[in-house]
Amino acid sequence: MAEVIVVTSGKGGVGKTTSSAALGTGLALKGYRTVVVDFDVGLRNLDLIMGCERRVVYDLVNVVKEEALLHQALIKDKRLENLFVLPASQTRDKDALDLAGVEKVIEELKTSFDYIICDSPAGIEKGAMMALYFADRAIVVTNPEVSSVRDSDRILGILASKSKRAEEKREPIREHLLVTRYSATRVERGDMLSLEDIEDLLAIPLLGVIPESQAVLRASNSGIPVTFDQESDAGQAYLDAIDRFLGHKVPMRFITTKKKGLLQRLFKSKAEETS
Repeated sequence: MAEVIVVTSGKGGVGKTTSSAALGTGLALKGYRTVVVDFDVGLRNLDLIMGCERRVVYDLVNVVKEEALLHQALIKDKRLENLFVLPASQTRDKDALDLAGVEKVIEELKTSFDYIICDSPAGIEKGAMMALYFADRAIVVTNPEVSSVRDSDRILGILASKSKRAEEKREPIREHLLVTRYSATRVERGDMLSLEDIEDLLAIPLLGVIPESQAVLRASNSGIPVTFDQESDAGQAYLDAIDRFLGHKVPMRFITTKKKGLLQRLFKSKAEETS
């Protein structure tokens, strides 16, 4: 049965779209038929990160407004047979979406896909509410800083009270925490919140920890989701998160600093003596 997953956060710039692309790609790599839907009407960045911006003809708003059929707007990934993108519009505003139209699109997608990933805009405005309303599961993306975690807590309250599941008194949305741009070194210095702090504040299951990595920036600039870079720490961390999402037990990586070997410590001591 198809599942609708919203990737959301309270604060902008935490890596939602990067995570939506990476998670969607990872699920497709695992063999699941997956579509990533961009709800950030007016901005539209998902197509850039997925590397299909030149192929956009119709978008989500066109389908909602019945100006195009769903299959006309879906863009098939050139690298993976079972990965698709439904882009947002750059020329409309978020008021162009309505619940009835979005529900019709979601229901049609459910007939063809295993996973429908809704890439939400930041905050609690209309586009974000549309993205989370029909969700079965939510991946809450946060950075290890106080303002990001506080805003994520606000989103958790909305997920619990304003989704379709909440309104119909059904089983709540299953919530998962994804921590991005994590640096164990900076945590040790006290420059970032620790994982324990974040988990205590939000109190939802930890899905994954994505390390601060140049691989993410390279992937975004090249239009290739970082999950394809399976040699990178970020790519491996996203794949680990996907395995946990699918119910597998996978230990957390990239959450502690690497201990220096004896030779490294000796060289450091000699360098300090001569400086």
